[in-house]
Amino acid sequence: MSKAKDKKQGIAEEQVEATQTETAEATETVEMTVEEQLQQELAQEKDKFLRLFAEFENYKKRTSKERVELFQTASKDVMVSLLPILDDFDRAYSEISKTNEKDLLKGVELISQKLKTTLSQKGLSPIEVRQGDVFNADFHQAITQIPAPSEDLKGKIVDVIEKGYKLGETVIRFPKVVIGQ
Repeated sequence: MSKAKDKKQGIAEEQVEATQTETAEATETVEMTVEEQLQQELAQEKDKFLRLFAEFENYKKRTSKERVELFQTASKDVMVSLLPILDDFDRAYSEISKTNEKDLLKGVELISQKLKTTLSQKGLSPIEVRQGDVFNADFHQAITQIPAPSEDLKGKIVDVIEKGYKLGETVIRFPKVVIGQ
C-alpha cells in the first residue's frame, strides 16, 4: 500500500507542479498581454495626439490664409470701385490737353498723380499693354476684331480701349483691347 500511496502522491505532486507551472505561465501571459495592451493603448494615444496636432496646425494655416485673403478682398472691392474714377481722370486729362488751359491741365494732372500714387502704395498697378503686343486671352479681354491695318498686326493688339489693373499679383480688371485679324 505504501507503494501505491507513494505512486498516487507522486502523481498528485506532478499534477500540482504542472498546474503551478501552467498557472505561472498563464500569469506571465496575462502580464505580457496587459503590458502589450498598455503599449497598444499608448501607441493609439500617441497617434491620436499627432493627428490632432497636425489638424490644429492645418487649422492655424488655413485661418491665417483666410485672414490675408479677407484683407485683400476688402481692399479689392475699394480698388475696383475706384477704377472708373481713374478712367475719368485719364479721359479728362486727354481732353484738357487739347485746349490752351495749362493751369487747368496742371490741376487735373496733379490730382490724378496723387490718386495714382496713393493707390499704387496700396498695391494697385496698371497692366502695361501697347499696340502691337501679342494678344493673350489669359491677360487681355478682346472686345472686337477688326481687319489688321498692316500685316504685322494680324493676331496682335491694334488698340487698347480700357486699361487693366492688378492688385498685388491678382488681376482685378483685364485690359480691354481690339485685335487685328
